[in-house]
Amino acid sequence: MAGPHRVAHRGYSAVAPENTLPALAAAVLAGATLVEFDVRTTADGVPVVIHDRTVDRTTDGAGQVGELTLDELSALDAGSWFSPAYAGTRIPLLREVIDLLRPHAAGVTPGTELLLEIKPPATLEQVKVIMGQVTDAGLLDRTVVQSFDPAVVRLAADATPDVRLGLLRHGFDDDQVLRAQELGVSYVNPALRAVLAAPATVAGLAEAGVGVMPWTPNDIALWPELVEAGVAGLITDRTGELTGWATASGLT
Repeated sequence: MAGPHRVAHRGYSAVAPENTLPALAAAVLAGATLVEFDVRTTADGVPVVIHDRTVDRTTDGAGQVGELTLDELSALDAGSWFSPAYAGTRIPLLREVIDLLRPHAAGVTPGTELLLEIKPPATLEQVKVIMGQVTDAGLLDRTVVQSFDPAVVRLAADATPDVRLGLLRHGFDDDQVLRAQELGVSYVNPALRAVLAAPATVAGLAEAGVGVMPWTPNDIALWPELVEAGVAGLITDRTGELTGWATASGLT
């Protein structure tokens, strides 16, 4: 039977530096059905793929992404912090990530889908640029756009009404089913402990047609319980291990 989505968290980030082209390529090879990555916009309006608000943790530079130009970001090493083997790896453009993933997604069944997180703060114009690149690549129907900020989720809906939406949470909100329906999301994606603590909420969301994909279950011992709870996917750093486990468990 078909099982939950195998979601590569920032690419296959257990084996390559997160949110880089090597990590995203490895995620596809490892059998991810959804590849998750984070998008921010540079000071000169270019969407790039990086998680943190600053470049300090994952590059050899310093400063806020939104205050640096593309040229400044492109000069940074985004791989050496992870391993010397990745020295010289750069922060990728969203367009580069789309070009990398598109052959594995568009027109391929079952193919790989994109779980694109827009990091706040983000303006409507910035979101329009991001969604325009996805649309131009023909990947709108294979993309889910998510954010922790409901206002950013609404901006994505305004920019591209047909895109599927996701709401990231640390824990479930009060009246989570109603809030999800009001926002029009296809997924609510909380921390994994929220799922284990509130299986009734997971079931209620599923009954309303809203999937739940928890982050970030890296402990294989938790996977059976999460699947039993009815999750729609597992967002993990251990993509290859999840694929192997899912195959062995008859979930692929």
